[in-house]
Amino acid sequence: MFNHHDIARDAFMLHGPLAHCGYDWWWHSFTAQDAETGEDKAFFIEFFVCNPALKEDVPVLGQLPANREAGKRPSYLMVKAGAWGKDHCQLHRFFAWKDVKLHGDAPYRIEAADCLAGETFLEGSVSVTAEDAAAHPEWMCGAGSISWKLTVDKQIAFNVGYGASKPLREAEAFAMYWHAEGMKSAYSGEIIYNGRCYTVTPEKSWGYADKNWGRDFTSPWVWLSSNCLMSRKTGQTLKNSAFDIGGGRPKIYFVPLDRRLLGAFCYEGREYDFNFSKLHLMVKTQFSFEEQEETVRWQVRQENIRAVMETEVFCRKEDMLLVNYEAPDGSKRHNRLWNGGNGWGTVRLYEKKDGRLIPVDEIEATHIGCEYGEYDRETEER
Repeated sequence: MFNHHDIARDAFMLHGPLAHCGYDWWWHSFTAQDAETGEDKAFFIEFFVCNPALKEDVPVLGQLPANREAGKRPSYLMVKAGAWGKDHCQLHRFFAWKDVKLHGDAPYRIEAADCLAGETFLEGSVSVTAEDAAAHPEWMCGAGSISWKLTVDKQIAFNVGYGASKPLREAEAFAMYWHAEGMKSAYSGEIIYNGRCYTVTPEKSWGYADKNWGRDFTSPWVWLSSNCLMSRKTGQTLKNSAFDIGGGRPKIYFVPLDRRLLGAFCYEGREYDFNFSKLHLMVKTQFSFEEQEETVRWQVRQENIRAVMETEVFCRKEDMLLVNYEAPDGSKRHNRLWNGGNGWGTVRLYEKKDGRLIPVDEIEATHIGCEYGEYDRETEER
């Protein structure tokens, strides 16, 4: 059963070797409504920490030429926040570790200046001028301002099971770990984005909260998720449902596996699990990504011994970001990592019976969080 909450997996993970070469992040994405027009707007907030054992009195930015020349690896808390849509933007604010207050055990709590995150709350602000963004390419962000005060109710989990269990975490077996404590989450509160007010309400937030940590990222990098779902079978909104797909090419003990994804669909409480690490499920996965003139497109087919899930997602390129991260070793190998929150598409669910596929439902999905990227060929070969 993957809908198993475990806030211990949301705890701070950068101990031992990962403290010297590791990252850990808490990600939140959701939809708000313009306080004046009622129009939907998708936002994201992330607290990203890197290499605490390498701390200095100032944030150590891995893309700063002087740090690259000196062989310094990054070390900081980065608060990343922004919006998707035609005015999409990612904004970054960096803190030295000496300015961070961290309660690393569950339930976690991380704080720096007015930025605060925990299991049930988010507060903070980021403001970057156009002049500063141009003068500091090592910040890897655009210009703008955003502030927020939110509560979080994580309702459906995607727990990947043994793959991120304590023994495998302590062994640091995988290069990248994942836990979605809230693949369906309800947010409430307020956002101020570039001077405009947005209201966040639980029933229209269609929120998502997860966590990644490890020593490196993955290539390809895939993520698709939504809980704004409607059944074409009944014409009704699916109120106790969510799907989540993620992964790409996992590495175990530095050895890359074939292209594989973790996937799950909670369909009105019924669980369809496509987790390749659960060997008894005999999961098979096929996926592709296509960059078209105005849109991008994902196609994923996942199969286990009992069911099949076929997912097709689109997102407008003008609504998306090329999201920026640097790895704990200071490299920036992802330079075309598409990231969006306004995707739409369909999910088709089937169950297997007597060698046949029996349709369960065809589901219309909107407000899809979506991501795809591959390492630059030059940096991958280094």
